[in-house]
Amino acid sequence: MTHALIVIDVQKDFCPGGALAVADGDRIVPGINAVMNDFDVVILTQDWHPAGHSSFASTHDAAPMSMMDMPYGPQVLWPDHCIQGSLGAQFHPDLTVDRADLILRKGHNPAIDSYSAFFENDRTTPTGLEGYLRTRGIDRITLVGLATDFCVAYSALDAAKLGFGVAVRMDLCRAIDFDGSLVKATADMAAAGVSLG
Repeated sequence: MTHALIVIDVQKDFCPGGALAVADGDRIVPGINAVMNDFDVVILTQDWHPAGHSSFASTHDAAPMSMMDMPYGPQVLWPDHCIQGSLGAQFHPDLTVDRADLILRKGHNPAIDSYSAFFENDRTTPTGLEGYLRTRGIDRITLVGLATDFCVAYSALDAAKLGFGVAVRMDLCRAIDFDGSLVKATADMAAAGVSLG
C-alpha cells in the first residue's frame, strides 16, 4: 500500500499579499514541510492560468467573486491570479519543492477552470494524475493546501469517486469560505467518505 501526499496550490497568489489571498494561507507551510517525509510520494499541484483566462472577472468586465454560467456549469469569476510565469504563480518560497516526485500544473486550458487535481471543471477532462497514481501503485492519498473549500475539496471528492482512500488534513489547509463554501465542502467530503483530520 503506497500513500501519497498531494499539496494543493501553495502559491504566492493564494497567500497573504497575493492576488487571491487565503487568510493565513502561508501559516500551513511549515506543517506541510514537516509531514512530507511521512509519505512514499509527494505531489505538488500548481494553478497555471494563461492571461485572459475565462475564469477571470477581468476577462468579462465583471466584478471579482461574481458568478457566471459557463458551458460546464456555474463559475466563480476570480481576480486575475497564478498567471503562467508570474511571481504570483510561484510556490510559496518556504515550501520544500525539492521533495516533490511530481509537479502537476492545472488550469492552463483558457476555456475551462480547473479546481481539482484530477479533472478540469467540465468534470470529464482528466489531468493525468489518476494514471500517474495508478502506475505508481498508490491507493491512498492525503491532501493539504489551498483552498480547503475549492481546489482541496474538489480534488478529495474526485479521488474518492475514483476509488482512492482519501484523507484531508484540515489543520494543513485554509479556506476562502465564500458564501458558505467551507460548510458545504466539509459536508460534501464527509458524505463521500473522505477522512477529515
